Amino acid sequence: MTRPLTPNPDWTLVMTGATRGLGLVAARSIVSIDPSCHLVVLARGGGPAGFVDGFGAGAGRVVAVDTDLADTAGTMTAAAEIRQMLDDATLPPLRGLAGNAGIQYLDDEHVTADGLEATFAVNVLANHLLIGELGGHLTRGSRIRIAITVSDTHFGDFRHNLGIVPAPRWTSPARLSRPGAFGGASPGRTAYSTSKLAAIHLVHEWARRLPGDVEIVSYNPGYVPGTDLARAASAPQRFANRWVLPGMALVGPFDRVPTAGRRLAETILGVPQAVTGAYIDRGQVSESSAESHDPDRERDLWDHLEYLRAEALRRQ
Repeated sequence: MTRPLTPNPDWTLVMTGATRGLGLVAARSIVSIDPSCHLVVLARGGGPAGFVDGFGAGAGRVVAVDTDLADTAGTMTAAAEIRQMLDDATLPPLRGLAGNAGIQYLDDEHVTADGLEATFAVNVLANHLLIGELGGHLTRGSRIRIAITVSDTHFGDFRHNLGIVPAPRWTSPARLSRPGAFGGASPGRTAYSTSKLAAIHLVHEWARRLPGDVEIVSYNPGYVPGTDLARAASAPQRFANRWVLPGMALVGPFDRVPTAGRRLAETILGVPQAVTGAYIDRGQVSESSAESHDPDRERDLWDHLEYLRAEALRRQ
C-alpha cells in the first residue's frame, strides 16, 4: 500500500459503496494505513450489522450515515448531515470523496421515489449530488482527490465487456434518467453501461468546473467477479460470478476483489498521479473511449443533473 494522501493533520474521506466487495477492502485499507483518516460511509441502514466494528482499531474513526442513494432527498439530507459534522468540528476537514456505489438490474424499469430510473439515480445522479453538496466544504490548500468508480463496459466492444454487457446507447439525459429508455435485449445491462459512460462524462465536466487544487478522476476496476454487483442476475449467472469466475482471475483478464480493492484505495489516496479528469484503468492512467469525450454531451448531462438537483432542493 502507498503512503497516505495527507499523513497529518486529520482529514475526512466520504465514501459510498464501502460496505461490501472491493469498496469494503479499499475502505478498511485506507483506515488501517492512515491513522489521520476519518471515514464517513453512506449506506442504507448505516451498513450491515457490525460494519463499523469490522474496522477493528480504526472503528472509532468510522461514521456510517444511513443513506439510500436512489433517493434524491435522502442523499441530500445525508450531505447536509455531513456538512453539519464538518461545521461543528465533529469531523476534521474534508479532503476526499469516493463514489464507488453502483447497481445493475436485468431491466430498466426500477423506479425511485422521484420517478427516476434507479441505475441512473445511483450510478450518476448520486455522485453529482454529493460533489455538488459537499464541494464547498473541501479544504483548500492541500491536495484533494475525488474518485468515481466507472467501468470499461462503456467502451461497448468485446475486448472490454467479453460479450457480457451490451454497449451503451446514448440519448438525451432527460430520457436516460427515466425508466424504459432502452427496451430490447438486456435493457438493464444497457442501462448499466450507459450509466458508466455518463459517469465519465460527469467527471470530465466536473474537472472543468472544480477549483484547480481539487482533482477528480475516474477509476475502472475492470470486471471483478465475486462482488454483489450481479445480485440481480439469474441464479446460474450469480453462481458463476461468485464461484467460477473468481478462480479465472488467476489466469484470465479479471482481478480478484482484494486486488481491485487495493487499487481503489491507492486511487483514492492519489496514486497514480494524474491530471484532473483522468481515467485510471486498474491502477494505470489510460484513455477512456473516444465516445466518452464529448463536451456538448457533458454539458447537456450537467444541465439535466443540475435541474434534478434544483428540483430536489425545491421539494425540501
